[in-house]
Amino acid sequence: MFRKSRLVATAVVCGAALALGACGGGGGDDTASSTSGAAGQPVAGGEGRILLLGDPRSLDPATLSNQAAITAPVGNALYGTLMITDEAGKVKYTMAESFDTTDTGKTFTLKLKPGLVFSDGKPLNAEAVKFNWDRIKDPTVGSSYVVDARMIESTEVVDDVTLKVTMVNPVPAYAQAVLNSSLNWIASPDALKAGRDSFDKNPIGAGPFTLASWTRQADIKFVKNPKYWDAPKPYLDRLTMRSATDATQRLNTVISGGADVAIDTNTVNIDKAETSDLNAVVTTLNGGNFMAFNSRRAPFDDIRARQAVSAAIDLEALNLAAYNGTAPLPDTLFDKSSPLFSDTPLHKTDKALAQKLLDELAADGKPVKFTFSSFPSSENRAISENIQAQLSAFKNITVSVKIVDLGQVAALRTTFDFDMLVSSASFQDPEPRLWQAFSQDSVANLSGVKDKELSDALLEGRTATTEADRKAAYETVAERLVAISPAVFYQRSTNAAIGTAKVGGIVQYGSGSLLVEELWIKK
Repeated sequence: MFRKSRLVATAVVCGAALALGACGGGGGDDTASSTSGAAGQPVAGGEGRILLLGDPRSLDPATLSNQAAITAPVGNALYGTLMITDEAGKVKYTMAESFDTTDTGKTFTLKLKPGLVFSDGKPLNAEAVKFNWDRIKDPTVGSSYVVDARMIESTEVVDDVTLKVTMVNPVPAYAQAVLNSSLNWIASPDALKAGRDSFDKNPIGAGPFTLASWTRQADIKFVKNPKYWDAPKPYLDRLTMRSATDATQRLNTVISGGADVAIDTNTVNIDKAETSDLNAVVTTLNGGNFMAFNSRRAPFDDIRARQAVSAAIDLEALNLAAYNGTAPLPDTLFDKSSPLFSDTPLHKTDKALAQKLLDELAADGKPVKFTFSSFPSSENRAISENIQAQLSAFKNITVSVKIVDLGQVAALRTTFDFDMLVSSASFQDPEPRLWQAFSQDSVANLSGVKDKELSDALLEGRTATTEADRKAAYETVAERLVAISPAVFYQRSTNAAIGTAKVGGIVQYGSGSLLVEELWIKK
């Protein structure tokens, strides 16, 4: 069975509830964004084997990724979740009972379920949430979600289960930032205070599993947490996770029975899953993956260089080379099913214009020469190599490819020591991702492009409380992205979990984050 769940902006389901920030309420069955797997009632016991897209550099929740489906299963296993989303993108509560605002996102009140405990028996209370959220703001911690955390001006513990949150600026949809980031994962403050080395040996969370052992660049082994709040979950007794960066190897390992579930973003693998008697859940989002131009330095500090490379790239050819033509292309910023959709095209191939701009730059003594920093996965290698091949057909441009380890990604995002780098602005609700990716006021703006009209429109989209105002703001955002070319969007993000026919409870939330407590294996 092959299921796709296309998730669009939260506004489509929130409507007038947008101003509440966290659309929806708690209670009942916390069905997440999409589910698949073996039919019937969950079976308890056994071990699940999960393939990841990369290895974590630490088990500190602040350093794990919950947005790009790389190490999200690790975070969900050890720390559980405060909130998730259902299939329509509506916020649902898990360890939190509510996250409400009465002033259109200037302040929020977080309410926790009573009686939550960490795996060592100590309480998971509002003070623990405050410690974790305040800590992510510290750049020395190394979280890629420092921008999300710094949207909060202050936090105040009201009582054991209540935290008051005051924002720097009103952000009505801030719940989306929480559940799509490491803010969703709360670790023991005492354990974190012991230091990174100590914590990596014995991470303490309140998730469905606890750490049994971790061999770096090999296996991460987990055992069931008897103190988990949502019994009888997790259904599995044990979990083993390891990375598999090669896309072909990843899928073949699942097909051969060497793993039960693979986290995947490769659309070739997702397409093959349909004909391989596998179960798959795929979350396809608005926005997409993009190649960022670093405008802080030559050659992309000149808008003509950005426009030339953008115009030179044939996205259909890239799709064919990297994904066998299976990738959904981001023709527009929002999917047509979104109420925020506008028909402004994000990209147009114009080879004559590209060569004209390259010739102009060369005549000015600025021939374009740059390095594409690529990650080691087979998918990213194929992308960078195809871009290099496409651009080699033009005069006055030289492209080299540099393979960087996934562990260097965080450093590149803070030092900006690159010319071109793959990144993502993929989302159910556009904020905070779009603002972070392209506002001139965001420290996470990889391109570094400063454009007041774009930044003003992003801020308007962030703070607007009506659907009409948001739509107008994001139409301007799309127009400015085309005009100033900070990046080339090349693929709608597809975050998948592919399992064997025996695996049940394949459930994703947010941007494709796998809920491991739902997994079970038919015997």
